[in-house]
Amino acid sequence: MTSLYLNSLLPLPPSHPQKLLEPSSSSSPPLSISTSNEAALRPIVINGDPPTFVSAPSRRIIAVGDLHGDLSKARDALQIAGVLSSDGKDQWVGEDTVVVQVGDILDRGEDEIAILSLFRLLDEQAKANGGAVFQVNGNHETMNVEGDFRYVDTRAFNECIDFLDYLEDYAQDWDKAFKNWIFESRQWKEDRKSSQTYWDQWNIVKRQKGVIARSVLFRPGGRLACELARHGVILRVNNWVFCHGGLLPHHVAYGVERINREVSTWMKSSSDEEDSPEMPFIATRGYDSVVWSRLYSRETSDLNEYQIEQVSTILRDSLEAVGAKAMVVGHTPQLSGVNCEYGCGIWRVDVGMSSGVLDSRPEVLEIRGDKARVIRSNRDRLHELQVADYI
Repeated sequence: MTSLYLNSLLPLPPSHPQKLLEPSSSSSPPLSISTSNEAALRPIVINGDPPTFVSAPSRRIIAVGDLHGDLSKARDALQIAGVLSSDGKDQWVGEDTVVVQVGDILDRGEDEIAILSLFRLLDEQAKANGGAVFQVNGNHETMNVEGDFRYVDTRAFNECIDFLDYLEDYAQDWDKAFKNWIFESRQWKEDRKSSQTYWDQWNIVKRQKGVIARSVLFRPGGRLACELARHGVILRVNNWVFCHGGLLPHHVAYGVERINREVSTWMKSSSDEEDSPEMPFIATRGYDSVVWSRLYSRETSDLNEYQIEQVSTILRDSLEAVGAKAMVVGHTPQLSGVNCEYGCGIWRVDVGMSSGVLDSRPEVLEIRGDKARVIRSNRDRLHELQVADYI
């Protein structure tokens, strides 16, 4: 059965897609992020809308896995990476570091909007210091925009209700409200808890109100759907490519920028419009899509030699086609922590850190040039770190 599944994921014609080293001529004008010391460090250049190809010369890169609504673990991960202050003020201290979060901020936890707010705030602060914070959308982001709320924590519905009420206080000043939510959300949550009763958990009307609030925010064209649309599902930074599930040769043949643009357009377009675009299949549907693929997630010890060779060939062709040395993915929790396979051509950074998944200790991947290493907290004490050698 496994062999049949692997065979179904073999590259579609052409078997060797054209190598895509630079963005196409249809790209949006590149965005340049300058530093205060340009003589020592060249600026970051971003191509694509949403960002698809990023040149970040001489930057340290941090990859963060799935967060699933756990704000505490998100902060822990950023702190062990050395980019977030530990004084509770949520300040960027990463200088010119580039952070890439590989999707699945949504579902299974209660502080999803707060995490999205934190990442937007940190991106603004990082850019002022010559760094940047990027996100790629995962399957749980696309599921929520589609209206699939199966994995939403009850408390996350409450956050949506609170956030909509909070927006009214800002007279719909979206940018200001969204960036400040990380500082305001805790008080709103505490106020809600203080007013809750034992019977609220069975209050159908409140539950429906939460579903409606979430639908308003995340449906195509909604405020948070448009926020997610600022990010793609595939991002190449220098010679590393980041996505949630996995990049396959036929994705590159279809067009990386095209995929990102189609997903973003779908998220931004109101579903009430007659000509609203359909959900892009190649990126978001099926087990060989960008956000759902698990091809690279299985342990090689569970595969036979033929299957290993198949996966290795697919990975090699994918990396060659997109012009990358290695791929970084999330999606599937790794019980052994952040790890690599296939000659470290694939790095898997989802450690299930959210309390709604495995509640494991945070780990991040640090990349410098062509080398990578794992940083993790030591026995859950964040001031004691374990740092692997570069590979």
